Amino acid sequence: MDQRPILLVEDNPDDEALAIRAFRRSKVVNRIIVARDGAEALTILFGGQDRDADRKHELPALVLLDLKLPKVDGLEVLRRMRADDSTRYLPVVVMTSSSQEEDRLASYEGGANSYVRKPVDFQRFVQSVESLGIYWLVINEPYPGRGRDAGAA
Repeated sequence: MDQRPILLVEDNPDDEALAIRAFRRSKVVNRIIVARDGAEALTILFGGQDRDADRKHELPALVLLDLKLPKVDGLEVLRRMRADDSTRYLPVVVMTSSSQEEDRLASYEGGANSYVRKPVDFQRFVQSVESLGIYWLVINEPYPGRGRDAGAA
């Protein structure tokens, strides 16, 4: 099982709490890092302005990305991730309440690995998160090489 953290990019405090609770009920032991807007997610993924350029940092095993975010929207976060060698192959699951076909299309065209609509019912939400965790953290074989550490060859 991949023990790297999960990056949850979610601006809604209720959805954040539900996702964390669902992961814990599903026995997912990975640390969960929360970014509450797109700019914060980019800082977590790529470091801040004062980051030592030679310092490596641990990238998440999985990114759960909402689309409708303050500061930088989810599609722009996805675009920047796919444009950078260190994050190009990180699994990204767009997890959103949007049912708009253009959001789904833009997500896949932008490089999302999966698009999941947030269920309203808590039990279905827990089941969805459990399935995502099992698939992406246990069953899926991640892209070898890049993506473990920023700047890794």
